[in-house]
Amino acid sequence: MKIVFLETDTLGNDVNQTQFDTLGEVVKYPMTVSDQVPQRIKDADIIIVNKLPMNESTLAGADKLKLICLTATGTNIVDFDYTNSRNITVTNVSGYSTQSVIQHTFALFFYVYEKLSYYDDFVKSGEYIRSDIFSHFEKKFNELYGKTWGIIGLGEIGRGVAEIAKLFGCNVIYYSTSGRNNNSDYEKVDFDTLLSQSDVISIHAPLNDKTTDLIGEEELKRMKKSAILLNLGRGPIVNETALYRALNEDWIAGAGLDVLTVEPMAASNPLSEIKDRTKLIITPHIAWATVEARQRVTDEVYKNIAAYLDGEERNVVR
Repeated sequence: MKIVFLETDTLGNDVNQTQFDTLGEVVKYPMTVSDQVPQRIKDADIIIVNKLPMNESTLAGADKLKLICLTATGTNIVDFDYTNSRNITVTNVSGYSTQSVIQHTFALFFYVYEKLSYYDDFVKSGEYIRSDIFSHFEKKFNELYGKTWGIIGLGEIGRGVAEIAKLFGCNVIYYSTSGRNNNSDYEKVDFDTLLSQSDVISIHAPLNDKTTDLIGEEELKRMKKSAILLNLGRGPIVNETALYRALNEDWIAGAGLDVLTVEPMAASNPLSEIKDRTKLIITPHIAWATVEARQRVTDEVYKNIAAYLDGEERNVVR
């Protein structure tokens, strides 16, 4: 049994992967580009992949291939018509990063909400040493208690964020992009209400036809000028050109993003021009990537392979 990792760098070099050695011959490539896939998997029985396209052009020469293991929840890289026609099993991993993303949501929020970059710079620049008063509050910030936290996408991550926001004393409301999500623990509102009433809006929705460009100029203008926007879903849910204008022209107070339309960040992305760290923080798609979450996804992939070899279905997607 030959197992080929195509992108071990997407898991990190600190993650233990030795368990796979018990399953067969293991070949690991730190990174792979699409053109390299056919040669690298030509004699593989199992491949482990994150971002590379899995379709006829990359898989046609892999005659022995039986199993594709995704180190992610999303399956958009897979051409299922092709893999199904060849009886190639595909598995994914879900729920591995829930706590990680919830934690990062609040990290982004407080960085912007409490102007932490400004106060960190104030101390480290030596200004606090030279200060004649024990406190300094040039950049104003508010309590979270009593504010309205609006959530777009009340799935497992959204519900976790809602629970913590409630502990901070927030009124939590949510909007279901599909219209099918009903949760009696929190108030379900229409989109206009969520935009106009929320002091914080956090996005935890998947990318689809209903969510692409969900937040554009019109929507940003309907938000409170004091509002903070957080995107922990997918980059194209927020129109980045519109957000650039919103931050530059003070339509909203600030934003925290962990996802962008193009990743790595495109040089042409207008948000790269915003240098005011009290208004914007962008992290490079790391909300999912705590040490524990990366080890968890690795372990789950191992369990998917072990189950497959035992003739069991585990996390199979079609």
